[in-house]
Order: sequence, then structure tokens, then C-alpha cells
Amino acid sequence: MNNENKSVHEFDFQLICEYFSTIERQGPGSPKMTQKALSFIPNLTENSRIADIGCGTGGQTIVIAQNFPGQITGVDLFPLFIDAFNANAAKQNFQNRVKGLVGDMEGLNFRDEEFDVIWCEGAIYNIGFEKGLQSWRRFLKPGGFIAVTEASWFTEERPSEINDFWMDAYPEIDTIPNKVKQLQNAGYMPVAIFALPESCWTEEFYKPQMEMQENFLKKYAGNSSAQELVAYQRYEVQMYEKYKEFYGYVFYIGKKI
Repeated sequence: MNNENKSVHEFDFQLICEYFSTIERQGPGSPKMTQKALSFIPNLTENSRIADIGCGTGGQTIVIAQNFPGQITGVDLFPLFIDAFNANAAKQNFQNRVKGLVGDMEGLNFRDEEFDVIWCEGAIYNIGFEKGLQSWRRFLKPGGFIAVTEASWFTEERPSEINDFWMDAYPEIDTIPNKVKQLQNAGYMPVAIFALPESCWTEEFYKPQMEMQENFLKKYAGNSSAQELVAYQRYEVQMYEKYKEFYGYVFYIGKKI
């Protein structure tokens, strides 16, 4: 199969998990942007609770913990990610207030109105933006906040090549105004909306991958699935370099109403 026509969802999930577990962040982002998003959420104390859904290995979670005194629960589907998450928390001496759990974001075992903040960087696409906003809302306290990053179009029109790429990867990608409407329709007041800068893709997400890909290919020499996975990730980089003015990740921060 030609990698340009193959969706990332068609690759072996264990290979995907191992591949992304070797880098600090499993999606575009940066400590600076995590801090910026957190700055829009007022009145957080040591008694506040945050759920980081689709936490991965916890790159953004550690940044939150460094700037927030309360309890954080990270949830991810992959045990390998959660093992790394809890190890990273322990390295920072956060193990008493930062804990990772294996779980499915479509069937979260949380109590209603348990959290002050629900966080999700680069992962809500797994359930879908609208569905995630709607189904997670009940876990927030009245007046609680949700903060997520979501792939979004920067323009109303775009070249067919990049449009087709995203329609295959994530058909729910939409323009920023339409995403804001979805946020409002799900029962949130928009608090802050901002696009992640290019460096969140190139320096924080793509560069670490390029630095580890050769070792990954050596480990799985002769494994066509591993070779196709790396080829797909390299193709994604090419698409971003070619069409980055048309799309990116956007932070959407809303208050439950």
C-alpha cells in the first residue's frame, strides 16, 4: 500500500505506542503553550483537581504540575504510556499528587463533577471534538474549565492535497469559528482560543522523531510495518512543511455553564 494513501489508524497500535513512547510529547505542543493555556484558568489551589485525558507519557502533565499545586489524574489507553507517565512523575517527585491510570476516554470511570479542569492536548481527536466536549462535561464541577488542543483549518478553502490528507486522518477537522460554535453548543463559554506556533510542530514534535527514527528502523529491520510507519510520519512532515499556512493545532479553553 502506498503510504500517501494509508491512514495512521491502519498501522499496528503496539508499534505506534512504542514509536511515540520514545519522545516527550505525543503531539504538537510545548511547555510554553501549556503554561499559556493554564494561565487562563483562575483560582486553582492545592485542593483543585485536574484530569489529563489522553495524557500519553505526560510531557504536558509535568508542566502543569510544575505550575499547579493540586492533584492531577492522567488517563491513557496504553499501559506503556502510563508506565512512562508515572516514572516521569516520580522523577519530578510529583508521585504523591500526579497519578497515571490506564483507561479509555470513551468510558471514563470518574464521578460526576469530580474535577475543576479537564485537560487534553493532542488527543481529543480519538473520540472526536464534539463528542469529547459533550461526554466529559459531566465530570466538571459547575464553573469548571476544559482545555483541549484540536486540529483546525486556518482558512475556509485549502488545496485538495492537504484537504484529502486530513479528511482521511481526521474528518472532523474544521475551521476555528466552527470549532468555537461546537464548544458553545456543548455547554461552555469560550475563554481563550489561540493557535500553536510552528515551533510546536517542528521543534517539539517532528525534530525528536527524526532523531530517533533510524534507531527505530534498526530495531525493526526487515519489518515492513515499522518501515511504513516511519515513512508515513515523514510524509506527514512533508505535508506540514508544504501546507502549514492552512492548518494547525489550536487551544480551545472553555468554562462550563
